[in-house]
Amino acid sequence: MNIGQLSRRTGVPIDTVRYYEKQRLLPPPTRTASGYRHYEADDVLRLTFIRRAKTLGFTLEEIRDLLALSRADDGDMAAIRAAAASKLADVEQRIAELTRVRDGLQTLVSACPGHGALDQCPILSALGGEA
Repeated sequence: MNIGQLSRRTGVPIDTVRYYEKQRLLPPPTRTASGYRHYEADDVLRLTFIRRAKTLGFTLEEIRDLLALSRADDGDMAAIRAAAASKLADVEQRIAELTRVRDGLQTLVSACPGHGALDQCPILSALGGEA
């Protein structure tokens, strides 16, 4: 299949496919006599893996590591699980940080009547350090 067909089958834009090739996340494709890239079913599986891992928040470097672990002859599930557990811990930390931000914003919005003089605005006072 050509790059356009690969893109449609995986939902990954053509430019992104090329980028992943440059980053060596995808192996270099074979080329037709006219120079067009030619992809196989394994490329669909690999690109789908990359797309799904990105959706779960893995960085390209982490995905590269996961791909290497998945191909290792002596690999085991523990390393894959550890990588996923580490990503989960990162996500939980970000959720906690966002929860603190949300709570702070809720407090500010609740304190502001939404009318009156700006010099009486509790949001501006809190942001300015006067609260």
